[in-house]
Amino acid sequence: MSNAPWTDEENDLIVADYFAMLAEDMAGRPYNKARHRRSLMPLLRSRTEGSIEFKHQNISAVLKGLGEDWILGYKPAFNFQMTLVDAVARWLALNPAWLGRMPGTPPATGLREAAQIWIGPAPTLSNQPPPQELEQMLHIARKFDVAGRDERNRALGRAGEERVLAHEQASLKAAGRDDLSRKVRWVSEEDGDGAGYDIASFAPDGRQRLIEVKTTNGWERTPFYITRNELAVAEERRSEWCLFRLWNFSREPKAFELQPPLEPHVSLTPTTFQASFH
Repeated sequence: MSNAPWTDEENDLIVADYFAMLAEDMAGRPYNKARHRRSLMPLLRSRTEGSIEFKHQNISAVLKGLGEDWILGYKPAFNFQMTLVDAVARWLALNPAWLGRMPGTPPATGLREAAQIWIGPAPTLSNQPPPQELEQMLHIARKFDVAGRDERNRALGRAGEERVLAHEQASLKAAGRDDLSRKVRWVSEEDGDGAGYDIASFAPDGRQRLIEVKTTNGWERTPFYITRNELAVAEERRSEWCLFRLWNFSREPKAFELQPPLEPHVSLTPTTFQASFH
């Protein structure tokens, strides 16, 4: 059996097989991982079943770096070759509907009664060291502009905002503040993007909450974009503004909140410059 690097053809075959399983997994349909591995062996004649299984774990790691869903039964295994990342990128380019799919959340008619979202500590406040593979994942995220992809995915962003709107209303109702729940506003939907926040809500004691929602299907450390205007409002209204980071959205939405200043939690990298004529 070969220990040689995987070829592009081999990578393309196993990536396509992985996404076939992932589609079944996300739809909640049964499938057999061992059967998939065995069906690949005649096509990957120099590879053992064990090496195929490990490569599936490598693909999970690539997808984690890309801020995408992965098969939970294939724990991400890192230190993979970038040729595998390129193979995943090729598959996604040939299947654009995958990234454009609507998240698997309850239909809009049921969002008003949706359960509250699980909110945990931010990664920087969880008393857990950053994962050893963080730099490799961030390299992938930068190379493929994962933050830009999520920012351009209007369906994802809108669905995330609507889910947080329902969460805020449900939280206030649970606290006995139906009066405040009725006053929660979806500002970006009603007034347009420009306020520097998406949702105007309240704490149970009546204090205002100005919520900027950032949504991803990926894990909690997936990079995101934030505008100059959003940062300005965060600075001007520190006691009211918060960033509501919604992650793992397509499966089981989880979240954490960040209050200004953001710099202790995230690295803010300028990505565009304003050009003025002399």
